[in-house]
Amino acid sequence: MFKILSIFLLFNLIFSTQSFSNIDIKVRTAILQDYLSGEILYEKEPDRSIYPASMTKIMTSIIAFDLIKSGDLKLDEKFIISEKAWRLSTSGYSSMFVMVGDEVSVENLLKGIIVASGNDACIALAEGIAGTEEEFAIMMTSKAKELGMENTNFANSSGINDPDNYSTVRDILTMSRYLIKEHPEYYKWFSEKEFTWDRTGGDPITQGNRNPLLYKSLGADGIKTGYLAVERYSLASSLERKGRRLIAVGSGFETKNERSRESSKLLTYGLTNFDLVEMSKSNEPISSVEVWLGKQNKVKVYTKEDIYKIIKKGQKKKIKAKVIYDGPVEAPIKKDQVLGKLIIIYDQEPMGKYDLLALNEVKKVNIFTRLIRSFNYLIWGDV
Repeated sequence: MFKILSIFLLFNLIFSTQSFSNIDIKVRTAILQDYLSGEILYEKEPDRSIYPASMTKIMTSIIAFDLIKSGDLKLDEKFIISEKAWRLSTSGYSSMFVMVGDEVSVENLLKGIIVASGNDACIALAEGIAGTEEEFAIMMTSKAKELGMENTNFANSSGINDPDNYSTVRDILTMSRYLIKEHPEYYKWFSEKEFTWDRTGGDPITQGNRNPLLYKSLGADGIKTGYLAVERYSLASSLERKGRRLIAVGSGFETKNERSRESSKLLTYGLTNFDLVEMSKSNEPISSVEVWLGKQNKVKVYTKEDIYKIIKKGQKKKIKAKVIYDGPVEAPIKKDQVLGKLIIIYDQEPMGKYDLLALNEVKKVNIFTRLIRSFNYLIWGDV
């Protein structure tokens, strides 16, 4: 028998304040995503090709973080600074100000990249990991393809102008999300407001983080600015407030002030126009289904992943969840066996469908008990 159970869910909503009625972001291309649900809240030509400039350094950092995580690279490992790396610290580019022959730790190079946006640090890290920056760029592009960044190619580690170094704001969002999810302990470095490098042959240099949103009360905690004359100003940004995280990427802001103002506006739009609804927590029972000929009459079911949904503010009454299964389900039932579906409905339209799994094993009753239950069912319709 096909069964549909309506579930009364105690929705965990994170409320926001008064919302905008309209939004107009002054930028060439942009995208905004709710992190937990993965839903896109705003987009403006998100697949338009861009020169990512220093947002490229997000992937440079990812390559290093992945290697650290796998045990193939250590934070205290030191790389020798080449002349190629040093030249980028003397050519008017953003720099960590390393010197030829310096031995610099991976940790310092990464902080020089993340906080000071040092192009010289990028080359030093790339050469230390892959031998040459060209080989490192191949690693970067390979990782991009692995993450599904189909419209991205990396030609260098820093994002300096190169026609073969291109991406989209959607792809930049993808790698930003990956970094935040897979490397939370190192993502914290993107919120550091300054970095001091005790350079060889001179006084220590302290440089501030170029991300303007870190100095506002918005709650931003990363991630990376960019600038090229051909692209103008860009910014990948993220914030976390009261359990909600948003990620925004914009490219083609005309001025620094516009980059700061419009990026703040975009993140604020996400906070104030939508509610985040927790529908299901992974590995926690959400409902139960009836069992036939089992040692238990019911078995609890759950979803493997956390399920969050974004809805327009003030519309929580329009979202519902239903459990659909063909039951009662005959025992034996294995743990994690798919028993049905969780259907999310918003404003009478399907919003998502997810497998429901058995929380525990249910063994079949012995043959004598099966005969009695079968007889009762035939006579009384009682399972």
